[in-house]
Amino acid sequence: MKRSWLSLFACLASVLLSSAAPAQADDLFAHVVRPGETLASIAQQYYGDPRRESVLVTENGLTTQGGSAIVVGMRLHIPWVRYHTVVAGETWQQIADRYYGDARRSFVIIESNRNATDAQPAEGAELLIPYPLRHITGQGDSVTRVARDYYEDSNAGTRRLRRFNGIRGTRLTRGQVVLVPLPDLLLSDEGRRLVEASTGAAPGDGAQREQQAAIEAQLPVLREHVRRGRFTEAVVLGSRLLGAASVTSSQALSIHRELGTAYVALDRTDLAIEAFDAALALQPDLELDGLRTSPTVMRALEAARTRRTAAEAAAAARAARRAAAPVDAGPPPAATVDAGP
Repeated sequence: MKRSWLSLFACLASVLLSSAAPAQADDLFAHVVRPGETLASIAQQYYGDPRRESVLVTENGLTTQGGSAIVVGMRLHIPWVRYHTVVAGETWQQIADRYYGDARRSFVIIESNRNATDAQPAEGAELLIPYPLRHITGQGDSVTRVARDYYEDSNAGTRRLRRFNGIRGTRLTRGQVVLVPLPDLLLSDEGRRLVEASTGAAPGDGAQREQQAAIEAQLPVLREHVRRGRFTEAVVLGSRLLGAASVTSSQALSIHRELGTAYVALDRTDLAIEAFDAALALQPDLELDGLRTSPTVMRALEAARTRRTAAEAAAAARAARRAAAPVDAGPPPAATVDAGP
């Protein structure tokens, strides 16, 4: 009898959690408990860390007090972080509103992604979206105590939880829902295989994000090549970085700018103009420091700007001509012959 009640409770908790949680809960994966499994062994499978059983307890509304919290056949939600690829014009606030239902929570996405700034995210950037775990407080809970359960740095965690949940003080009431954004809730390789085997789709692994971080780490090297006059090395490195499928728009802009300078120094003004043209496509108001930039480089940039302006004017003229052209109504209808009575 006890086992059936536990199963019923878990099912009800799953329905309540999935209906009330933020957008990330829409595609939660469910694990069906098998004989001999424990919360710790399941956490080991999916996260590579048995201590993550506390996340499974919280996510599924279970209790570890008074005996086993799971029974065979029970469905457990397995949460993990998501990855989001930025589209043109998208803002931090829009992304936060999509995943958390509140644009003011964008700060946690910025904090969780290396090299991110308060400036809007670059098109094509892959962002890690921390999972918003729903913690329901118990008697005597405080924000600091909750932070201590989930974060290594409880002081920073306390500040994050207060800001994310709009909590002014640190005291909490029993039964209060506190969303805990977890940026490190990553699936292990085994966990990813289990999800893919069950659903037929591999969950995101952040590989593109790692590649973009590697490109970001090479940008200072590229700038140093140009600054020290190693222009051939700059062209080789810049071309290789542009060839990466995961390069972001802001990274591509930086690379094209450096390549433009390098090509001028190598007497390849034609390639410099192409590089600056590509940079202008990403940032039409691009300007270079006139005091630190050589006149030949400035002329190459202006030549690219003139070429781009001419191309845009020609495209606009063609569009105007198409709009003004009369619509072809097709051949006139055939005349009918009156055959008479």
